[in-house]
Amino acid sequence: MRYLNIHTHRKVEHTAWRSIQSLRSDFHQVLQPGAYSIGLHPWYLDVHNAQGQFGQLERFAEEDDVLAIGECGLDKVCNTDWNLQVDYFIRQTQLAIKIKKPLIIHCVRAYDEVLKILKENSISVPVVFHGFNKRTELANKILDQGYYLSFGKHLLMDAYDEVFKEIPLDKIFLETDDDSIAIETVYRKAAEMKQLDLVLLTEQISENYRMVFGGLKTTQNE
Repeated sequence: MRYLNIHTHRKVEHTAWRSIQSLRSDFHQVLQPGAYSIGLHPWYLDVHNAQGQFGQLERFAEEDDVLAIGECGLDKVCNTDWNLQVDYFIRQTQLAIKIKKPLIIHCVRAYDEVLKILKENSISVPVVFHGFNKRTELANKILDQGYYLSFGKHLLMDAYDEVFKEIPLDKIFLETDDDSIAIETVYRKAAEMKQLDLVLLTEQISENYRMVFGGLKTTQNE
């Protein structure tokens, strides 16, 4: 059974093509076989070296094993200068459009601002909001724009059942992010919450993956 992990910061063995490893720096790692997303995370932006970081991002973004730009976005809780966040988020959206690769979004208390920037920049590539754990109203606002939602550890909280049940299957991804939980655990909980056979869930998420990333890498022994 193919459990696709759309977003993890943990090291992925190069033969484990079922996970997309998200890199916040050291983008040269994408030269090693694997599947990656790369982006400038708002937590780690530094006014003194942001331009150089972005130059490195541009340098490696078009490598074949880079499947998406991100995670990138806006965060009102971190200490990074707001204008710096906005500037480099916009730059990354424009880069994604230029090279025709999806965006993976980090957003904390800035959904209106992120959605506004995506609209103003006429985003023409798929967009995935990772680690979503908000209410149905906000989920619908994002889905109405045609974007996707990725869920992780918050699915293990029973209080989130009603929200997750309302999300259309063709707009869902699953992830582990920085957490040590197994992706299989997330899938099993998601299937339980959706009252759906696990095989059917994995098949639908594989289809979502193909729609967003244009294909599925596998190794010969899978």
